[in-house]
Amino acid sequence: MTLLRMDNVLLVVEDLERAIAFFAELGMELEGQTTVEGQAVDRLIGLQGVRADLVSMRTPDGHGRIELDKFHTPPAIRAEPEDAPVNSFGIRRSMFAVDDIEDVVTRLRTHGAELVGDLVQYEDSYRLCYVRGPSGIIVGLGEKVS
Repeated sequence: MTLLRMDNVLLVVEDLERAIAFFAELGMELEGQTTVEGQAVDRLIGLQGVRADLVSMRTPDGHGRIELDKFHTPPAIRAEPEDAPVNSFGIRRSMFAVDDIEDVVTRLRTHGAELVGDLVQYEDSYRLCYVRGPSGIIVGLGEKVS
């Protein structure tokens, strides 16, 4: 038996519409939305009385996906500060390749995003930065330098 692929990464958010707008501005496309609840969902995730809205978004090439979840019941909890540093345990960021990093940062700032550090030139190959978006989510952006 072999691993076939990674399907998506789950991001729990406070404001679903804000998160959708942020990732749409990044260039991701809405793939679908639904509400989940019931015994199967409760058993799957080990919580009782779950009711959550889920949104699936994909990268333009169709290979990368994120799932944005807004929990209504039980309410989501914050396990760490919203501004947790990049060296905190757990999933810290998702990395996206872009063709104009400054344009993307400017557009994401209109959705409340802030640079975590600086936009830097890494050797002769990439321009890179980390951006903090809705619910403290960190995305990495990379532009290949030719």
